[in-house]
Amino acid sequence: MALHIWGNFGIRYYGLAYLLAFGIGYYFLTYLRRKGKSPLNSDQESTALTALLLGVIAGGRLGYIILYDFSQALHNPLIIFKVWEGGMSSHGGFAGVLIACWWITRRFHISFFRFSDLLCVLTPPGLFLVRLANFINGELWGKITTVPWAVIFPQSVPHGTLPAHIPPPHPSQLYEAALEGALLLLFTQWRVRRTPVLSSPGRLSGEFLILYALARIMAEQFREPDASLIFGMSRGIFYTLLLALLGGIFLRYSHAKRKR
Repeated sequence: MALHIWGNFGIRYYGLAYLLAFGIGYYFLTYLRRKGKSPLNSDQESTALTALLLGVIAGGRLGYIILYDFSQALHNPLIIFKVWEGGMSSHGGFAGVLIACWWITRRFHISFFRFSDLLCVLTPPGLFLVRLANFINGELWGKITTVPWAVIFPQSVPHGTLPAHIPPPHPSQLYEAALEGALLLLFTQWRVRRTPVLSSPGRLSGEFLILYALARIMAEQFREPDASLIFGMSRGIFYTLLLALLGGIFLRYSHAKRKR
């Protein structure tokens, strides 16, 4: 917790990460509008960002409950609203953003695929900052290792364990921040600023989802699974494969539109 106020309440690193991410997202959205690459006007941007914020938070929380903690939610449905106790899913956040994207494009009568391409520019900073928050919070740590940059996370062992007896894992949160956040930020900025990728709606969305999937799967090799496996894969990898499939659908749509 960045600032403790009372009880379990305070300003958390997650909240700061989301706040900063949406500030950066607003900057990128206005930049793209000024460059004539956004279908939104200045009045529509605040509505769009509000919808995206709600989509990320609601999708992330519901995604975590459904994908990782469904059995407990059946016994105690009120845990859905206990967001201060943690529990957000990046895959649920993706689903929430897609729903928000659908609503925004219907409301403002703009192309879904054109707007989804813009979201690919706004998303990497948020992925980067949230993974940094994971690292600061000492959660979602990696597998035990002997590499010199291994980090000791006290939360990875029972309370009271002496530091000398805590095995150090990979700081997989930093790997994910670099791959899912920084690398994709550089890629999307290059594509938007140096290539005509936005002239083919859906193409950047497809590229982003597939590259995100590759980055996430690579980072998952160093991460300790935080739930039971599915078909021998961590849940992170399994759900990420679905995003890669969605990316392929976006690319297929974009290719079909270019051939017409």
